[in-house]
Amino acid sequence: MKIELENIGRRFNREWIFKQVNYQFIQGESYAILGPNGSGKSTLLQVLAGNLSPSSGKLGYSLNNADLEVSKVFEHLSLAAPYLELIEEFTLRELITYHFRFKKLVKGWDTDRIIQLLDLKKSENKEIRYFSSGMKQRVKLVLACCADTPLLFLDEPTSNLDVQGVEWYHQLIKEFSEQRLLVVCSNQLQEYSFCTHHLMIQDYK
Repeated sequence: MKIELENIGRRFNREWIFKQVNYQFIQGESYAILGPNGSGKSTLLQVLAGNLSPSSGKLGYSLNNADLEVSKVFEHLSLAAPYLELIEEFTLRELITYHFRFKKLVKGWDTDRIIQLLDLKKSENKEIRYFSSGMKQRVKLVLACCADTPLLFLDEPTSNLDVQGVEWYHQLIKEFSEQRLLVVCSNQLQEYSFCTHHLMIQDYK
């Protein structure tokens, strides 16, 4: 999987959030989109995910050396972000089962193993509405990481995680990021320290 950006720009009304971004994202590599709060990191991620159209420039996707339509990108993408909500009326077990009706599970994994990975066996039949913010964040990360997709996008992945949760996050990435195109939006080193490529959104104002 590869994503190519040619002079990509995005604006809201007359204000440019970023412009003239020329960059390549290649499967098997890890990328950090960096910048202060409100700088446009999440906006660029939404453009990459095909959820927002660029205001200028050309955005191209390819899978196995064949062009991929932007309308098909979601089929190959897993995303975890603070602004994505979980279905709170579901129990944990119901939510996992429901999610993986639409996404293929990583080989060798099932609902029981995911619950074990979350260390939430005692909460498997509890409705998500009763989970703490940290528990919800763990669930979001696991649903994204355990889906068998070539694209893995994470926006502020350690939001609401304590020190132990951050360590757990690093183990999660180590186990599930291999051979994927990983993009992390962040302004905290603990979230992207493993990324080998850095894109500074401030360079494209």
